[in-house]
Amino acid sequence: MQLSALGDLISNAVRDAGVASLGLAVSGGGDSMALLHAAAGLDGPAVRAVTVDHGLRPEARDEAALVARTCADLGVAHDILTWDGWDNRGNLQGAARAARYALMRDWAGAHGIDAIALAHTRDDQAETVLMRLARKGGVDGLSAMSPLRRADGITWLRPFLDVGRADLRAALNGVGAKWVEDPSNDDPRFDRIRVRGAMDQLAEIGIDASALSAVARNMQTARAALDAVTAEALRDHATLIGGDVVIQRAGFEAQSSEIRRRMLLEALKWVASAAYGPRASALGDLETTVMAGGRHTVHGCLIDADQTTITIGREWNVISGVTAGIGQVWDGRWVVSGPENNGLSIAGLGGAGWSRLRSEIEPALPRQAAITTPAVWSGTELIAAPAAGWANGYEARLNNAVDGPFSCIISH
Repeated sequence: MQLSALGDLISNAVRDAGVASLGLAVSGGGDSMALLHAAAGLDGPAVRAVTVDHGLRPEARDEAALVARTCADLGVAHDILTWDGWDNRGNLQGAARAARYALMRDWAGAHGIDAIALAHTRDDQAETVLMRLARKGGVDGLSAMSPLRRADGITWLRPFLDVGRADLRAALNGVGAKWVEDPSNDDPRFDRIRVRGAMDQLAEIGIDASALSAVARNMQTARAALDAVTAEALRDHATLIGGDVVIQRAGFEAQSSEIRRRMLLEALKWVASAAYGPRASALGDLETTVMAGGRHTVHGCLIDADQTTITIGREWNVISGVTAGIGQVWDGRWVVSGPENNGLSIAGLGGAGWSRLRSEIEPALPRQAAITTPAVWSGTELIAAPAAGWANGYEARLNNAVDGPFSCIISH
């Protein structure tokens, strides 16, 4: 495959996403360097590359320097971001991945970038399907990686999901381009590497990268249909009260178990401002509680189910210490703006703020919904609680109100 054909895939992805500027995630490996070379000569949106140095290998800085030199030769602006948050506990690859995406998201926001292209290939997709099979994944899990995903205000593009890893390296060899091979790609401590090693044996019985990628596409089609039904159910039976999702029990119980589960999942992700929901077992426990009626906490949310409604709100203990500045994102989804920010901070209203608020006005929200909304504070003095009805010159908005199925629900 030639670079021009790869460039066409990137152009098509950008066009379909309707974005005006494009970031490139480039590690220095063969896949991402093919992405860089293919995107560098395109007409269209402004392109800027980023490399994340996880600080885990001494060679990483040299690899980032290679990307920087290549970008300079190609005339592409480039930035290096550094992560130093590994504490030698937990899942290294998972922690590094989460940090990488967070750093790139913030980088994109700082540079006014609409979308970030990732160089995942057909081989990566196949490996993901096998890993999800090992975890007993359902429709969502076996959908694996999507060619387009919108989250946290960024559009993530994967234009090479139908291209093999070997094809990308052949394109680089065709122009004499350099790349590096990460030694962790041969480290059997990681699940993905063990899965990669099993692919050759599976291919002998027809379970190859092409077949597994086709499974992912089929599951994506099924998932899209389920998502559409879920969005319709939420539109018909859910409302937003402050930052809480309130679902009418009658409409909820009228759905199939699968759609009920998806309604809860989408509400939890939206309220917690999380890309992913809780484990299937935790979600099953929640559905049991909701159907019986009662309170439950999961995924940083408090769920209160009574005879008529199911309310999914933020859990106070999760946000009690979260602060931000005026104009910054608070708790992943709220932004407060106003006339003054000198010495002021944004924090949850809480019980103390609720008592102060009631001395000023009749609150616009019930207590449980109000205390987890953002308030403006000067030290311990409450200045405003705009989401709860006491604006005092300030405004609070949900910056994730247009994400997913909640784009069709009117806040009130």
